Amino acid sequence: MNRQTWQNFEDLRKAAEQGGTQAQCHLGVCYQTGQGVQQDYQEAVKWFRKAAEQNDSVAQCYLGFCYQAGLGVPQEYGQAAKWFREAAEQNDPAAQFNLGVLYETGQGVPQNYAEAVKWYHAAAEQGEPQAQFNLGVFYEQGHVVPQNFEEAVKWYRLAAEQEVAPAQCNLGLCYQTGRGVEQNTQEAVKWFIRAARQGDKTAQHNLGVHYATSEEAYAPEAREAPEAASEEASEEVD
Repeated sequence: MNRQTWQNFEDLRKAAEQGGTQAQCHLGVCYQTGQGVQQDYQEAVKWFRKAAEQNDSVAQCYLGFCYQAGLGVPQEYGQAAKWFREAAEQNDPAAQFNLGVLYETGQGVPQNYAEAVKWYHAAAEQGEPQAQFNLGVFYEQGHVVPQNFEEAVKWYRLAAEQEVAPAQCNLGLCYQTGRGVEQNTQEAVKWFIRAARQGDKTAQHNLGVHYATSEEAYAPEAREAPEAASEEASEEVD
């Protein structure tokens, strides 16, 4: 909220050098992405760190990602977890999601599914789509939380509407099987198509199976139609 803007790159750099945390963070993004300047991950880390040490949550999340991915610094999951936590505790949804991933995978922190769900839930409530999807999976599987298909559908739908392909595929499966929602083949196909268009291979497979099954269902009628037409033709000839 209240993010600043600058007229040009030099104004941005000047503001960063004067200690402005938002300018420092944005300058870090420019170096990380090569936007308006030659891409330089180490320089990006330098500016993210300056802002992060001044408690800028966005910069803390970016710095955590640099440690997680090994961009500009050696890959170090413990440091990633440290900075994600700093930002997550300031209610940054991206950091909350990333911290949840580390707890789920046990990278940089002891593996703890309950902690993962806690942070996914915090991020999901703020609209973070990947966290919504992951939370849906936990509810569908009944892992750590009580199995609840209705709750799974709720989170899948929120993520699916933000174009998360695996969530669209899983939502389609819920409609196909009637788990957590009334069975509806048309809705299932709708979500399979949306996921398949994004390259989701499971959705593409499910869609192919649906169409193949549909063709088989109509095949007997298709075979009977020519036979009936042939009988009518012979009757006319007689």
